[in-house]
Amino acid sequence: MQSAPQKGAIAGRLRLAREQAGLSQGQVAKLLGLHRPTVSEIEAGRRKVSAEELATFAELYDVSVEWLATAASVLDNANADRIQLAARELSKLKPQDVDAVLGLLRTLRKSGDANR
Repeated sequence: MQSAPQKGAIAGRLRLAREQAGLSQGQVAKLLGLHRPTVSEIEAGRRKVSAEELATFAELYDVSVEWLATAASVLDNANADRIQLAARELSKLKPQDVDAVLGLLRTLRKSGDANR
């Protein structure tokens, strides 16, 4: 049985993974044969997610069930979660594009350091 904090953590990760996958709630609903309000209820933590549904979401979003089901607070791990999703996206890029992104990150970091 999912506790309230666990449902909230799962809901937050599902929303984050969907957004990172570039999908709308309507698109997800259509792909999974659900109603859009059902996806909304799941992401709001108002509807429980079965193990089968969690596995389906994980496959669609290209994330692990373990990551989705981790009971830690989304707020506590929001940055780590975003970094993990960003790493997944980076792994899909061509090597020269990864180099360009790293160059941009260095520039942003230098800019941030200069403003402190």
